[in-house]
Amino acid sequence: MIKTIARYLRLTVLAAASGSFALTANAQQTVVTLKPGEAKTQISKNIYGHFAEHLGHCIYGGFYVGDSNKVIPNTNGVRNDIIDALKKLKVPNLRWPGGCFADTYHWKDGVGPRPKRPTMVNTWWGGVTEDNSFGTHDFLDMCERIGAEPYLSANVGSGTVKELSEWIQYVNFNGVSPMSNWRRENGREKPWDVHFWGVGNEAWGCGGNMTPEYYANEYRKYATFMTDWSNTSKLFRIASGANGGDYHWTEVLMRDIPHDMLDGVALHHYSSVNWDAKGSATEFSETEYAKTLKTAWRMEQLVTKHSAIMDKTDPDKKIALVVDEWGGWYDVEPGTNPGFLFQQNTMRDAMIAGMTLNIFNNHAERVRMANLAQTINVLQAVILTEKEKMILTPTYHVMEMYNVHQDATLIPLAFKSPDYIYGNDTIPAISISASKDKTGNTHISLVNIDPSKTREVSLSFDGATFKQVSGRILVSAKLQDHNTFEQPDKIKPAVFSNAVLKGSQVTVKLPAASVVVLTLL
Repeated sequence: MIKTIARYLRLTVLAAASGSFALTANAQQTVVTLKPGEAKTQISKNIYGHFAEHLGHCIYGGFYVGDSNKVIPNTNGVRNDIIDALKKLKVPNLRWPGGCFADTYHWKDGVGPRPKRPTMVNTWWGGVTEDNSFGTHDFLDMCERIGAEPYLSANVGSGTVKELSEWIQYVNFNGVSPMSNWRRENGREKPWDVHFWGVGNEAWGCGGNMTPEYYANEYRKYATFMTDWSNTSKLFRIASGANGGDYHWTEVLMRDIPHDMLDGVALHHYSSVNWDAKGSATEFSETEYAKTLKTAWRMEQLVTKHSAIMDKTDPDKKIALVVDEWGGWYDVEPGTNPGFLFQQNTMRDAMIAGMTLNIFNNHAERVRMANLAQTINVLQAVILTEKEKMILTPTYHVMEMYNVHQDATLIPLAFKSPDYIYGNDTIPAISISASKDKTGNTHISLVNIDPSKTREVSLSFDGATFKQVSGRILVSAKLQDHNTFEQPDKIKPAVFSNAVLKGSQVTVKLPAASVVVLTLL
């Protein structure tokens, strides 16, 4: 009986999200003050970047099906439906080829005629044979089709300075040189002019198990020979950064690397119930939900503390904090290769995405680039594929709803969130960020992570009034709900009509476990 009543109340909230009747019970008001007159910081579109590693079925069977495939529509082997979906998502940048894979990858093995490319064993992810049929040309041409800037991760762990220098020359130099000539022989006349470059990945772990002091010296050596062959834009060099709360790593990099050699410092953080026992992606309890969201909320602390360390020697915030791996990490789906990291994507992941993107937006002065891990079929993916089928996950829908913030101006806000308390875990229940775009529209993204309580939010704007408000919502009956190949549209954005505008104030009723984006004109 208790479960039946709880489900009835949950469905009542869900029905109200579409405006079918008024919500009157179980609401607690949160007062938020927004200050449009103080808006000055741009939210970089690159915060909404993605990550594609040679891992499981992210590349092969995900992006790439081969140009001989006659069943799945493709262009040069890359799926057309995936390109269309990512264009709609407005993916600003895409990181490749790893991850851990990057520090075993040698780019020259992936160019030239495919039949002549050597194979390798992907020792990090499943021990499978990598035939290098998807390489530099394939990736960079794909980025052009998506409209995304490429972010190349260079091999520092097992590579050489010469190898990286020649890669930059190959993809960026328009003159006459051995590498640019080789590029032309391989079918590409004009260079791609790649701007973003990662100097190694997770140097503290799979990238070489280095100390920060040793890596800082290696970074200086590699960065010295990263010549700007394009002569059109300065290379944006990103150092391999800390694992979560390793603040010493950031201190050493900021101290030991000359700042004119450093454009970004990376940070990696994943959300999980427990690192050693991550739990199911779909069959989880509220206890597991609360613990996962608590680790996701830790991103606020990590960004704040790493930024404070960077502020000591870079008070003008010229160096970006680049969170180039983030997302939820659970046990793989039953029956799949443990090394392929394939997991489903539920409303829990929508909560993680909405909360995390709000954190990045609100720290836009320092956080100017980020990459969700990963794009297709791996970890918190935005797309899942099964042969010719493709589905969009709840995380995809959150990122599509949020792309209104890309390159908009951050609106400062102040509020005290009520708590979501479950067992020993206490987490802010409400997450919010706001911005004003170039056309003058104001957008507010709100997340209610509480899975059982409706939350009422009162938004007050200092010195601004609006004529109308509209909105979109992502919500479902259960936290464990997800899209499947049999039900691909079970979760998708809907019209939200529970926002009431009166002059300079908007009152919003957020259903439990929901993500809402408002537009004010």
